[in-house]
Amino acid sequence: MQHFESLGLPDSLHKSLNSIGFIEPTWVQKKAIPVLIKGQDLLACSETGSGKTAAYLIPMLKELFENPKQSGLILAPTRELAQQISQFLKTLISNEGKFHIATLVGGQDIRKQFKSLQKKPRVIVATPGRLIDHLKRNTVQIHKIQTLVLDEGDRMIDMGFEPQLRQILQYLPIERQTSFFTATIDKKVQELSKKYLKNPTTIMMNNSRPVAKIKQSVMRVALQDKNESILNELNVRKGSVVVFLKTRRGTDQLSKYLSDFGISVDLIHGGKSQGQRNKAIQNFKKGKTRVLCATDVAARGIDVPQVEHVINYDLPMQDEDYVHRVGRTARNGATGEAISFVTPSEHNDWNRLAKKYEIPGALLEPNQKKIKKNNRPAKKASGKKRLGKKNRFDKKKTSRRNTSSRNSKKSSPTKYVN
Repeated sequence: MQHFESLGLPDSLHKSLNSIGFIEPTWVQKKAIPVLIKGQDLLACSETGSGKTAAYLIPMLKELFENPKQSGLILAPTRELAQQISQFLKTLISNEGKFHIATLVGGQDIRKQFKSLQKKPRVIVATPGRLIDHLKRNTVQIHKIQTLVLDEGDRMIDMGFEPQLRQILQYLPIERQTSFFTATIDKKVQELSKKYLKNPTTIMMNNSRPVAKIKQSVMRVALQDKNESILNELNVRKGSVVVFLKTRRGTDQLSKYLSDFGISVDLIHGGKSQGQRNKAIQNFKKGKTRVLCATDVAARGIDVPQVEHVINYDLPMQDEDYVHRVGRTARNGATGEAISFVTPSEHNDWNRLAKKYEIPGALLEPNQKKIKKNNRPAKKASGKKRLGKKNRFDKKKTSRRNTSSRNSKKSSPTKYVN
């Protein structure tokens, strides 16, 4: 399989692929599509941005176009990813007449979803929680689903969806085709796949490392220097940037900080409404904002071809999220850069990531005391009211203060690039 035209696709689907420039399939598409067209179950592990969505949508649509009575279900862990899948799906069916799809995600008016389901959709794209809401209300029927896709299955496990997946499984027919797509694989993923798949074909790519066209680098930086460092990085880089942080509060604070310096920035995290999150992503896609600050809620829900850079302001809380973060750039064969800020206390965490994902030349030396601004131990509380920062030392200790001041020179971040 070297070209999509060799698959014997329906004319409307082939026309849609040509209109968006899909001529030559990616590696995962070459491996996965023939397996799925044969009706076999599949466990596919490949890097983020390698074209997994098209790898399962193309064979699914081929089957549904040729067999009008069949239907499919796609489960995704986040609202953003589900909506991204739906948007791409709408592009692929744009030349097909009466072909309805339904998107069932939280944060949206469920009454509109009722109306969408009444139109008897051929494909349902859903997050597990909202699908269960509809199943309990008896507003959706999935007992005749012939094709099931679990997208980002590893993330579903990380987000605690496994009990909900088991519950959904009870509503599905025993005889069906199931495919499980993921960017990382471990024992939990393998165990879950055994529950859903029957004698699956397994394809794996590059041990789930980030795509080779991503230029990855690390910057040693003191915690108090992070904001200044990110301003420097944004000034020397061109193009759109996604900045990842750990917390909602940190995302809010950094977004305001960058905005105060005149940078066009928006943000998304779990504390924002679905409408706000959608608007932020759309503005970013259209180029109205150059920088998008996000927590890991967006790591697998942003598919913007022109993202040139990813900056990990904070390291991810879970190693697997590193792959998905940096995978927001260099999508579909493009090139991109990813840089990670690492504080002295995070060196072990970073070195573990660098070894796990085989990032060449990225290991850091353990002793990084020189980048601290002030190595003086904190003064212990003595029962007296603590003095303000400027009057921290009395006159007898002035010489000590001045000596420390002279010795604590500000260090510039050191950057390693591979």
